[in-house]
Amino acid sequence: MEPQANYFGDKLKKCREERGWSQEKLANELHVSRQAVYKWEANKGYPDIQNLIRISDLFGITIDELIRGDKKMQETISIDEGELFDQLSDPGFYLGILLIFIGIFIFDGPLTNTFSLIGLLTIVFFTDTVQSLKTLFKK
Repeated sequence: MEPQANYFGDKLKKCREERGWSQEKLANELHVSRQAVYKWEANKGYPDIQNLIRISDLFGITIDELIRGDKKMQETISIDEGELFDQLSDPGFYLGILLIFIGIFIFDGPLTNTFSLIGLLTIVFFTDTVQSLKTLFKK
């Protein structure tokens, strides 16, 4: 197991304490909750890339210095990049576009509007609906 000093949360806590800041003060500076700062410092979660950049700027250290040595965080960042591809390959998007085209080119009048609305709702909510159904049926 790696030494504790290599974890992002420990580096963040050290930077915060060197400034004499409380978790609340850091949370206010980053516009996040104190619980988020606690979670990061306890190595139970990681900030998103925007907050990582803010932390880097706030303490005058590079992102590399913050995350180097924290293999788990590096893997999380790699996983997040893969999620971007997953979002682009969302079947709800394609199904929604198909419904919109069917409404525009095949039907006329109220059915065009209905299919367009259903298509837009499919694009926006398909993934969330599928996730909710999966969660519901796991229980």
